[in-house]
Amino acid sequence: MTIQGDYARLIGRELATVCDVLRAYPDEAAIWSLPAGLPNSAGNLALHIAGNLRWFIGAQLGGSGYVRDRDAEFSTKAMPRDELVKRLEAAADECTRALAQLDASRLDEPFPLEIGGIRLTTGLLIGHLVSHLSYHLGQMDYHRRIVTGVNKSLGALAAAGLA
Repeated sequence: MTIQGDYARLIGRELATVCDVLRAYPDEAAIWSLPAGLPNSAGNLALHIAGNLRWFIGAQLGGSGYVRDRDAEFSTKAMPRDELVKRLEAAADECTRALAQLDASRLDEPFPLEIGGIRLTTGLLIGHLVSHLSYHLGQMDYHRRIVTGVNKSLGALAAAGLA
């Protein structure tokens, strides 16, 4: 396995779990609810996750042509669950394709865009994106537990998901 393949497997596992989290809500209103003290709904986190990966990996590394609207990731207040899942599945597909064609020598090269005013290597940025995805997945799972009152684990980040 290549590091690009490993990254693709991690991203695929986490995105599948994000979809599982969305499906675990009793209805779409719960996905978009915003309890006191929480800055984002699960719906906005799902849009942000999809937009982030599609922009940085799909468009920048894979040439997908995706155009990001980061403001809409956080300002949208309702979207059907099926549409959220569709966007996450598109992100998974774009990431898989982009990483499969990425030459390993590019991992040590600068990423095409500056992030926060600095230029990271492509490999480090992809690792950062995996961590960023996992962070927001955790936020979504706690949002689900708070909103639904169901403290059941969905098996997020299970090593078996990488097999």
